[in-house]
Amino acid sequence: MDAVMETTVKENLSYYLYYPDDYLEEPEKEYPILLFLHGGGESGDSLVTIKRNGPPKLIVQGKKFPFLILAPQNPYQKKWWNTRAVKQLLDSIVSNNRVDKRKIYLTGLSRGGGAAWELAVQYPDTFAAMAVVCGMTPVPYASWINKDMPIWVFHGEDDKSVPVSESVVMVNRLKEMGYDVQFTKYPGVGHNSWVKAYNTEELYEWFVKQRKGSD
Repeated sequence: MDAVMETTVKENLSYYLYYPDDYLEEPEKEYPILLFLHGGGESGDSLVTIKRNGPPKLIVQGKKFPFLILAPQNPYQKKWWNTRAVKQLLDSIVSNNRVDKRKIYLTGLSRGGGAAWELAVQYPDTFAAMAVVCGMTPVPYASWINKDMPIWVFHGEDDKSVPVSESVVMVNRLKEMGYDVQFTKYPGVGHNSWVKAYNTEELYEWFVKQRKGSD
């Protein structure tokens, strides 16, 4: 007997959404958006923990960004990100704000870095650029990633949680296939390579130069 069952999975995702200073002053302007996925330590039900690392931490410290930043929270301490739910949230935020759909950027650190790789594999037509910091990598599915999307990978060489070899193997595989990949390795740095990575001003300058469909 053949049968079909429809299943529905619901996920409650809290999120932090940052707007550039001039967003309200420029009612006709469309802005880029950066999707930031945090690491395992910021998972749970307290949204304030999202501001411990990455772009949200820099915003708290007073840094201004020229794009929206969407930072959802993984509600589970010991579960992977629900990337399908994240994508649905992103789509909703993009639809309800003045976002340039050619300039949707993706980044994540540690467990969020692994989720960023997963999103790039599952939704290759969504993102204009991606930066991953010390994330586990989907090497067998590297070819599913959009070849036109520039990628920047960061990793500490002394990482004991997610070995640098994860990124080395993935970057090598992508480069063999002709992908546009930059790789920044930090000698003597452990798992918290995100501190150096997200303090790299060139990263944000690089993001804003990327656009889907551009040469």
